[in-house]
Amino acid sequence: MTKIHKQTASILTRDGIRLDADIYYPDTDTDLPVLLMRQPYGRAIASTVVYAHPFWYAAQGYIVVIQDVRGRGTSGGEFQLFTHEVADGIDTINWVSQLPGSNGQVGMYGFSYQGMTQLYAASANLPALKTICPAMMAYDLYADWAYENGAFCFHINFGWGVQLAAETARLKNDPIAYQILYAASRNLPFYDLSPRFIECLNKYTPNSFYDEWQNHPEPGDYWQKLSPNLDGVDLPMLHIGGWFDPYLRGNLRLYKDLAKRSKFPQHLIIGPWAHLPWGRKVGARDFGAEAVSPVDRLQVRWFDQFLKGIDTGLLDKPPVYLFEMGSNQWRYFDSWLQDNQKSYFLNSTGLASVRDDSGTLLSCPVEDSRLGGDKAEGQKEGNNDSLGGLDIIPQSESPAKLPVLPAATDVFVHDPWRPVPAWGGHATIPAGSFDRSAIDSRTDVLTYNSAPFAEDLHLMGDVAIEVFCYSDTSSFDLCAVLSEVLPNGMVYNFTQGYATVSLGQEIKPVRIELQPTCMKITKGNGLRLSLSAACFPAYPVNPGTGVSSAETFMMDAQIITVTVNCGGNLTSKLLLPIA
Repeated sequence: MTKIHKQTASILTRDGIRLDADIYYPDTDTDLPVLLMRQPYGRAIASTVVYAHPFWYAAQGYIVVIQDVRGRGTSGGEFQLFTHEVADGIDTINWVSQLPGSNGQVGMYGFSYQGMTQLYAASANLPALKTICPAMMAYDLYADWAYENGAFCFHINFGWGVQLAAETARLKNDPIAYQILYAASRNLPFYDLSPRFIECLNKYTPNSFYDEWQNHPEPGDYWQKLSPNLDGVDLPMLHIGGWFDPYLRGNLRLYKDLAKRSKFPQHLIIGPWAHLPWGRKVGARDFGAEAVSPVDRLQVRWFDQFLKGIDTGLLDKPPVYLFEMGSNQWRYFDSWLQDNQKSYFLNSTGLASVRDDSGTLLSCPVEDSRLGGDKAEGQKEGNNDSLGGLDIIPQSESPAKLPVLPAATDVFVHDPWRPVPAWGGHATIPAGSFDRSAIDSRTDVLTYNSAPFAEDLHLMGDVAIEVFCYSDTSSFDLCAVLSEVLPNGMVYNFTQGYATVSLGQEIKPVRIELQPTCMKITKGNGLRLSLSAACFPAYPVNPGTGVSSAETFMMDAQIITVTVNCGGNLTSKLLLPIA
């Protein structure tokens, strides 16, 4: 077994700040490539919540460097979110490429903030940096991290802000503030923010980013300057994401951009994982042994290919490998599928929020031109008594061939006193797939169901809805959740999306991009689309005033009535990617 030596070393940045790192050396006389991770959580952790320990990576024939970014761990300076990562990344890469035993070839790896430090370093186009493996990070900080379709990602950003503030209080040796913030991190105070807590959070949140982000609710120069700029950058990249990760939008935005213009290989792997950990059980569902993370071995093969020049066989395989939930197997594709969406039109008698005595929904009637299954028990021929259905119509059909659905409206009331709670998905903690049948039984949730499928249905790609709707307030939110309905009544979510809408009384289609997915709906199971006006605390409760939630007192929040059109000339629809 290869003996690994560990030492701690420091560099001085161009402005005189000391940055500390742990270096792991294999016991060899051969010059080796360097794997670099730059992170803000204490270098001893080294992202081992999802990756193998640096000892393991070093044993594969690499010098491994784990560095505390400025102002974190034992490194000097003041931590300002993302502000110094380009310059400090340049200085660090120039340093590690010249370490004793280094052959001058550098690769980077890491997820979340460690994924961002890769992009900022790559933006400098340094010749020593040969490849990166960015995982679960943002490309556009506004659209991929802070906000989703105009809605602030409250739970994730608030929880992260508290975590960073607690660590800053610890580094500054303030035990009282640390105790307050640490306690809050274990039971996040979404409703009642005490003055002591607010004082500590504002004092120790790095660069007050949390308030800054809430005070910039629109895309613009602020976000453009903060986000990494990879224009003109071209490197081989291994892009790593998870179906229940809140930053999957960033992974795919970066992959799609590079795949279109890069002369180097761009590979994409997406597992069934949340932000962490990367295991077989995500939420309440076990995705099987195949879901255990293959990323460590895959990354080593990637680095062997591009840092050591070894033909690992990776480039002989299709570049897109996705875990298909449902079949619980990996599938390979030549590219991310585009233009494969079909329309699933919403059909209703206006009772999509009303349940029968058993609390279940009746399946919709099926016509010859629509996919589906059997009629609901007791439903008579020609009876259109469904309580909200999903009529499935191929998008390729011309309008003249489409069946005319009777016009109907579904109306539901959002009460800010009792908002629809977040339950799984990608934007809250815990993330993942859960049985949401209890939430769907609420009358402030609209549900639209397909009949059980006669054959397996494979979905892969981008998911969206287009909803004709309006409200009695100047602003409201829409949450869309797509679930698999099992014969036993269990309802497991597998993708969702959220948006802040400002329409007032104007009726026009609202398009919401849901989290992309790769999913097999097993024969005999069905689909459910659930619509609500809240998903708290994943996103803040929309006060309905047209003013952001950050500027509104909860007592000013309004009751919101939302109307959704189904059928007629204004038919709402779900757009599903049929693989």
